[in-house]
Amino acid sequence: MSTALTLTRYIALLACAAIWWLAGLYLYLSPNLPEESALRNITLRTPMRVLSSDGALIGQFGEQKRKPLRFDDIPQSFVDALLAAEDDGFFEHSGIEPLSLMRAVSELLLTGKKGSGGSTLTMQVARNYFLTLDQTFLRKFTEILLAFEIEARLTKEEIFELYVNRVFLGHRAYGFEAAAETYYGKPLSELNLAQHAMLAGVPKAPSRNNPLSNPDKGKVRRDWILGRMAGLGMIGDRERLIAQRAPVTASFYGQVVEVDADYVAEMVRQEMVERFGNAAYNDGYVVYTTVRADLQQAAQDALLKGLRTYDWRHGWRGPERRLAPREDESAEETLARWQEALRAMPIIAKLPPGIVTDISESQATVLTKSGESVSLSWAGDLEKVRRYRSVNQTATPEKTLSALLAPGDLIRIREESGIWRLTQVPKAQSALVSLDPKHGAIRALVGGMGFELSKFNRATQAKRQPGSNFKPFLYASALEAGITPSTVINDAPVVLDNLAAAEIWRPENDSGKFYGPTRLRDALAFSRNLVSIRVLQRVGVRSFIRYVETLGFDTEGIQANLTLALGTHTFTPLEVATGYALLANEGFKVEPWLIERIENAKGEVIYAADPEVACADCNQLYNDDNATAEDATEELRMEDILGTSVPEVRVAERVMDPRVAYIVSSFLNDAIQRGTGRRAKVLERTDIAGKTGTTNGPRDAWFSGFNSDLITTAWVGFDDYAPLGRREFGGTAALPIWIDYMRQALPPARPTAPMPPGIVRLRVDRDSGLRVRGQPEGSIMEYFLEEHLPEWDTEAGDQSSGGNLEQIF
Repeated sequence: MSTALTLTRYIALLACAAIWWLAGLYLYLSPNLPEESALRNITLRTPMRVLSSDGALIGQFGEQKRKPLRFDDIPQSFVDALLAAEDDGFFEHSGIEPLSLMRAVSELLLTGKKGSGGSTLTMQVARNYFLTLDQTFLRKFTEILLAFEIEARLTKEEIFELYVNRVFLGHRAYGFEAAAETYYGKPLSELNLAQHAMLAGVPKAPSRNNPLSNPDKGKVRRDWILGRMAGLGMIGDRERLIAQRAPVTASFYGQVVEVDADYVAEMVRQEMVERFGNAAYNDGYVVYTTVRADLQQAAQDALLKGLRTYDWRHGWRGPERRLAPREDESAEETLARWQEALRAMPIIAKLPPGIVTDISESQATVLTKSGESVSLSWAGDLEKVRRYRSVNQTATPEKTLSALLAPGDLIRIREESGIWRLTQVPKAQSALVSLDPKHGAIRALVGGMGFELSKFNRATQAKRQPGSNFKPFLYASALEAGITPSTVINDAPVVLDNLAAAEIWRPENDSGKFYGPTRLRDALAFSRNLVSIRVLQRVGVRSFIRYVETLGFDTEGIQANLTLALGTHTFTPLEVATGYALLANEGFKVEPWLIERIENAKGEVIYAADPEVACADCNQLYNDDNATAEDATEELRMEDILGTSVPEVRVAERVMDPRVAYIVSSFLNDAIQRGTGRRAKVLERTDIAGKTGTTNGPRDAWFSGFNSDLITTAWVGFDDYAPLGRREFGGTAALPIWIDYMRQALPPARPTAPMPPGIVRLRVDRDSGLRVRGQPEGSIMEYFLEEHLPEWDTEAGDQSSGGNLEQIF
């Protein structure tokens, strides 16, 4: 009796000591537990997503792939699979499972090893969010306390969400939605039962047992989970058997980018890091850009097509590598070596690599990166291939296929209308920028042939000479200075020796010819260099520099000499396109912008763009007849101009006379209808205007063109300033890219905008440019600023007014 009493007292004392010890431990640890606000405001490390204006994914940046889910969006079959795998009593317990925990502790004491898991989902949430992974008793006890705290503060659904969105699942995927897209290329909601069970089994050993690293172990775990689901009554035996017989279908799916816009994504990344630092990568920002998905893809496709076309007409440079079969290796070893080489070769500019495996008289067999074999036909294709000799010369086609290709040649191929053709990665580079001239929003931007080759953004970073592409601004300054569209200037040789380098300069036209007396309009439409130099002489070099500076061009480092008439100062394609926006929007200075809005992880808009807008009629909103553009920067409702829900906009400064913009645009319309840009007539549009540009060498080829809805600049050249070839011009290298893009990008034509007030339209003699009466043969109608009218032709008879003047007020 006394022995039993003593034992009872001993046990009671031990229990009291344990309680006191646990209470003390609780008092010691409880101050370190997180506050309720910390539990409710958990921030997931979510990557930044960059989207087009219409919601297509352009890029994603962050160390962890994650796409948080709400509980209501999680499929029930996955909820059941995860509970069966990790914690089938989750919705009943209060944070811990005492029996499971005691079993895990006893296994640890008896074997010295960690056995069956004793952690509930709630305990795992506590560990994943707030604790380290140290295997210590204090950490485990803190985990238990924190599990109770979490259960007291959050609902079961909220706890389940935290687990589903936080757990690591291999291959940089955090959370099950990211894992579903990584392993199956689909959202979790579109997966089947077998795939749900497979993913539910990954958390136990994410790096080792995911369906890619070890599909066999993953399948064993999957089938066990399916068996548990059936045992718990979550699924029937028939569903279990069907799912267990399903093959492992996982494959690696990288970032699912919907639009080719790597250079745009990088521009956004840089700006976001400037705004938010490293938090930009982890705080779940969603950035909507001004880029339209359809226009961006059209720009990318047009640029690649234009570069391939330019490059191919200069000849094939031969295989990238020669991996001929070796005498000391078997056919199997040769094939393995070729396959390994192909795996290491990236796809560049959408051109996959291939290795020639066999040659016959009629075709070449090529092993592709995917492991399949395709054929290149000699007749009608390879027989026409000319080898590259120099930038100005190609060789005659080979007479036999074996003289062109050999087994082991690593080449580039492309598929066209179901037929595979030989090609090569172009060496030249290109850039394209497309803006909305109403407010400067970037609608498409391509900074080069391939971001995988070079991250240098030629659209925003490459300072190149625009050549004649800059002439419209010289002619605008001429109109401002009183030179008229019908002023005749001699296109004749000129020799200048007043340059900074003290050298003699003998400029020529691209054709090498001289065309004599030329009206100002034709001089720009046909890009007459000698006329342009004489125009700059009349305007004055210093005056012209001041003028383009007021237009917004950066004139730092500009050389103040007559070569400016031929576009020798360097600008980026984005700067050139921004300048052309002045002509398209009637003289308003708008700045290019890319980020439309930024949302945080909660979907709240934390930034919305507020660009200055070209608005010719804004002053009419005021009763004050003397209101200026600066006055109009007050709050104005112009939603229709921006085309967004932004209720108020700021009016841009007008830096070019709208009449001058109108007349110069009409010059550039002529350049397309009958001048250097006439290839663009294929678009069958009368509402477009544009200008070619070619520099010495030629080393740069440009085309900038626009209507009131869109301004686009295309540039082609070599990064090392190598010449493009003596038969290459803006109209041959850059204009085709512009045409292919604008064919897709231009909206339907709208009625022509009326002429601005203060323009006079009257008849002049085609040759002399002087004003004439009536409609004599050889006369044409021309636009003039009302304060700068041409003189009468004294040989044309009566000089009285009437019958030939149309004035707009």
